[in-house]
Amino acid sequence: MSKDQITMYGADWCGDCRRSERLLKELGVEWTKIDVEADVSAADKVKEINGGAQSIPVIVFSDGTHLTEPSDNDLKAKLQALKII
Repeated sequence: MSKDQITMYGADWCGDCRRSERLLKELGVEWTKIDVEADVSAADKVKEINGGAQSIPVIVFSDGTHLTEPSDNDLKAKLQALKII
């Protein structure tokens, strides 16, 4: 599984971001992290994906779908549906 298949837009101060990162690590899933605090264009991308909302994390998958602020169960179900885990 290539880390190019999952991109997470988030920030270090975000508790939900840290929780999703922890789950991905526990499941052995690789991903690319983009810090919306350090990259203004990433913050704009988050707003575009979320219809104007700045909610993070936004996790984008290679099939073009995304999850915003997913629960651990929702994230795990998505990874299973994509056969990543």
